Amino acid sequence: MYILIDNKSGAPIYDQIVAQIKRQILDGSLAEDEALPSIRSLAKDLRISVITTKRAYEELEQEGFIYTMPGKGSYVAPRDPQLMREENLKKIEEHMRQIHQLAGLCGLTQADLAEMLELTKES
Repeated sequence: MYILIDNKSGAPIYDQIVAQIKRQILDGSLAEDEALPSIRSLAKDLRISVITTKRAYEELEQEGFIYTMPGKGSYVAPRDPQLMREENLKKIEEHMRQIHQLAGLCGLTQADLAEMLELTKES
């Protein structure tokens, strides 16, 4: 597992950890039932507070991406197709927001965007 903390980014450190672990789970870099580093170990490696890593792991567990076995550690949760679909829908919505912002700057209409979408299907 590879996590890079960007102190210059405006995002809280725990959010950066959550986003990067989610990404690695979704892209298959982290396999189902794979053990994650302990909270203390990850905090030490990243040189951050144990509280910060604990918060990240708790959020990942609440969202269904990991599970914790007391005394044994945290593991990647089995993939829930509905959860994966929901995460992908969120990504698509964010990309669509960005597309609409760029389209507005370029003066593109909905029809222009629809035509561009059809053209991308062909490639």
